[in-house]
Amino acid sequence: MTFAAPVETKSIRFRARSFVAFTLTPEAPLSEWLESLDRWIGNSPGYFAGRPVVLNLNTLKPEVGRIEALVAELGLRGIRIYAIELDGNTALEANLPPVLIGAKEATAGLLMQADSKGRPEEAGKPEEGKAEQGKPEDRQPEPPATLMVKTPIRSGQSVFHAHGDVIVLGSVASGSEIVAAGSIHVYGTLRGRASAGVLGHSAARIFCRKNEAELLSVDGWYCTAEEMEPSLRGKAVQAFLEKDTLRIAPFS
Repeated sequence: MTFAAPVETKSIRFRARSFVAFTLTPEAPLSEWLESLDRWIGNSPGYFAGRPVVLNLNTLKPEVGRIEALVAELGLRGIRIYAIELDGNTALEANLPPVLIGAKEATAGLLMQADSKGRPEEAGKPEEGKAEQGKPEDRQPEPPATLMVKTPIRSGQSVFHAHGDVIVLGSVASGSEIVAAGSIHVYGTLRGRASAGVLGHSAARIFCRKNEAELLSVDGWYCTAEEMEPSLRGKAVQAFLEKDTLRIAPFS
């Protein structure tokens, strides 16, 4: 009698993983929005290269037939759409990126934890009347949320920090960029691009000892070198939001 050898089977493991994706939200009139996007790309070439980009169509609400044309327009600009955010049960063609289900706005801050599906959510405060687990002396200190870069950032380099502030002890070369969920501090000359508060932190700021920046941005509001006051070039400045307006002021 011949017995077949047992077949070894391997289980497939599925794990959740979170990524920070940039969101583009087109607005009407679309032609003007695309012109603004072209200006951004002209001042920041390669900004979207290799980045996950989600297309939020809940504001524009285009007809299904126009979505494919818009995705193609963005593709011509080097922007690859990984997913589409669109309320309702809109059925899209199979050749279009998938529609996101259960999308959640990223939140900047230190009190962050993962839910059961691996998605970030804001850590809540202890319930009223209940004490926190463990004595203060027993709890481990929170790891620092600040990223310190001790070497200059060279042209072509990119620093992305989704957990707080970025401090650069040296200079930031032209053609490089810093992207931070919190504030950005540059103790040398800032010649590249700096984007602070990218996860919705409107209170973030940018500080630099010498402003030669190609672009400064806080929470999506930006100003290019061409748009800056000449008197602010070469000076120590700070950039911050004031009533949805990006202000760049001397820092003293």
